[in-house]
Order: sequence, then C-alpha cells, then structure tokens
Amino acid sequence: MTSERFELVAIRLPVGLTLAGLIGGLLIGALLSGGDLNERLVQSIALIGSLWLRALQMTIIPLVAALLVLGIAQMAEAARAGAAARKFLALVFGVLVLGGLFTAVMMPIVLETFHISKDAAFFIADGPQDAGEVPDIFAFLASLIAPNIVAAAAETAMLPLTIFFALFAVAVSRLPSEQSARMLGFFHALANVMLMIIGWVLKVAPVGVFALAFGVGLKSGGGAFLVLLHYIAVVSAMGAFILLLAYGIAWGLGGVSPLRFAKAILPAQTVAVSTQSSLASLPAMLDSANRLKLRDETSEFVLPLAVAIFRATSVAMNMAVALYVADLAGIAVTWPLMLLGIAVAVIISIGSVSLPGSISFVVSIGPIALAMGVPIEPLALLVAVEMMPDIMRTLANVTMNVAVTSAVDRRAPDHAPK
Repeated sequence: MTSERFELVAIRLPVGLTLAGLIGGLLIGALLSGGDLNERLVQSIALIGSLWLRALQMTIIPLVAALLVLGIAQMAEAARAGAAARKFLALVFGVLVLGGLFTAVMMPIVLETFHISKDAAFFIADGPQDAGEVPDIFAFLASLIAPNIVAAAAETAMLPLTIFFALFAVAVSRLPSEQSARMLGFFHALANVMLMIIGWVLKVAPVGVFALAFGVGLKSGGGAFLVLLHYIAVVSAMGAFILLLAYGIAWGLGGVSPLRFAKAILPAQTVAVSTQSSLASLPAMLDSANRLKLRDETSEFVLPLAVAIFRATSVAMNMAVALYVADLAGIAVTWPLMLLGIAVAVIISIGSVSLPGSISFVVSIGPIALAMGVPIEPLALLVAVEMMPDIMRTLANVTMNVAVTSAVDRRAPDHAPK
C-alpha cells in the first residue's frame, strides 16, 4: 500500500456572485410573478437552470466512486499505524453514527415544532412526492448487492454502488504495493478529472443559480427568503449538537474539564470561523493541544489525520439537509430509509472530507438523498447559502478534532507513530 497523500484539484465556488445570483433570481422572479410573461422566455430560463443542474449531477457517481476508493484506502493505511490510530478511527465512526442518529430523531421534531411554510414546495420542481414503498427485509438485503454495477449506476442505486466501491477500496489496499499505487493513481486522476469538470460548471454557477432561482421566485413570491433563513437555522442546529458533543468527549473520554477545554480551544475556533477551513486551522489546533498538555507524538499524528479523513459534522448536517428537502417535497421518510441514509452518509463522508464545503455539499448529500428517495434538485439552490451553515460545520469539526485527540492521548498507553 502506498503512503502517498493524494492532492486533489483545487476549485472554488464563486460564492459572492452565486449568492447574488440566488438573491437576484428570487427577487426578479418574485417581482414578475403573476405578470403576463412570454412563455418562451420563461422556458428558456428554466432550460438554462436545468442544463446547469444536470451538468453538476452527471459528475456525482464517478466522483463519489473515486473519492471513496481514495478515502477508504487512506483509512485502511491509517488503521495499520498502531493502537492510537485504531482508537481514533473507532471514535470517528462513533461520532459519525451518533450524529446521524441524533439528526434522524431530532429533525422531524424540530420541523414539526418550527413549521416550514405550507407553500414551500415551490422549491421542488414537481411538487410533493412520495418516498415510495419500503421493501421488506429480504428485498432490502437482496438490494445491497447489485448483479450489474453499470445498471446500478444508471439507476442511481447509491447503496449497492457505495458498498461495491467500499469493498473495491479495501481490496485495492491489500494489493502488492506497486499494483495498489497504480490503481490509486487511476482513481486519483479520475477524481481530479471530475473536479476539473465541476470547476468549469461552477464558473457559471451564478448564471445557473439565477435561472433556477428565477423559476422559484415566479412560484413563491417573496416566501423563498423565509424558507432559506429557516433552512440555515435548522441545519446549523444539528451541527451545534456535534459542537456540544465535542466538549462531552473531551470531558468524559479525555479527562479535560469543559472550562479548561473551552479556554484552550478558543484560538482554534477563532481561526475556524474566520477561515472556514479545517486545514487552515491545523496550526491553531496543534497550539490548542499544546495548551491542554497533550503529548506531541499524539497531537502531531492524530490532528493531521483528522483533517485528512474526518469531518465530524458531515453525517449529522448532511442528513439534516436531506430530511429538510424531504419535508419540502412532502415526503415522509421512514426509519428504515433514514437508517439507509445514515449508512450511506457515513461511508460517503470518508471520501468527501478533503473537498471544499461547497463542492462536498452536492457530492455528499446527493447520494444520501438518492438513497432515501428524496429529490436532489433543491441542492443546487441551497449550495448558494451553504457558506452560512459551513461556519458551524468548520467550528464543530475543529472543536471535535481536538476533543478526539484528547481522548486518544488519554486512552492510548503506547506512543502514537509520527
């Protein structure tokens, strides 16, 4: 197994222009709603939005496949690094699953308590839908393995695809080093090709988002703005649970009192909020670990590894987005489907952790939504306001990284490898 750390193509969403496109499209659409508009003009604008959305969607499956192989291969390598690494990975898995279960329980309660506007289905192109019939246990188990992986990709059957590429990644990690390096190099190149295409698509994101938002504005009037504010608050609340959980892990597993932990982590949190980047916050996290008097050999191993393969909020907040869209669409997501969504979310989070928030938003949440039978069209609009929930994502991720490091340092009798 190669020890190479793969670098992915750096791409950025033009956040300011995309947000301007969202606001401008909603405003112009709202102002013209109810008016006598040229039908050809409306159809042309809708076509632009639809083409942009499809261009974004077409990269999801190949990019998810490549990132899963690279991410799981990195985790397999990390698991062989020693007891400290294995304890870290166990904590990662526990945090991700717990976050998903919390969201699955709390989101229906929050959405029931703080209602979305009844006419908020204007975010969904075809109006309220149905999640479909839940298969019995034998049909569900049979669906986990796809006899034809190409057909599964054509049908966007995300769970069997995810399982296949997870097994594929584990198999690649067990190949002789030369063959493993060759295969991982292919998937590294595939990921970069898909990211390059996404980069081209995102360059015209302001135009695509404007076109989609214009259609929403025509149907909603000014109601879309209230829905977006409601969405930001609800999704961020699920991330706040991970933030509080980090203090609990530092206290219960790391033996660090909440007050002492809060004082030590504050500089890293300040950098996290200002940069919205876990990688940029790494030096500050190392400083926080030093303030907590954690062993250098632990913090210098666990924190870079956490930045590379761990995004603590991913499952909780990505599930929250998918369930919010389901509520917009009038879909009642059953517990079997939510558990299916959590399973996909945990696996997908491993592969998409190295991507910028705006890119991982669609790549991570799309497969979860598809697995639960939730439409993914609203994601193209919601990505324009992701910069706001992303503040909570980064804040909680950075805090959890240091908390998990404190737990590994206390519970690992051996020295972590450098």
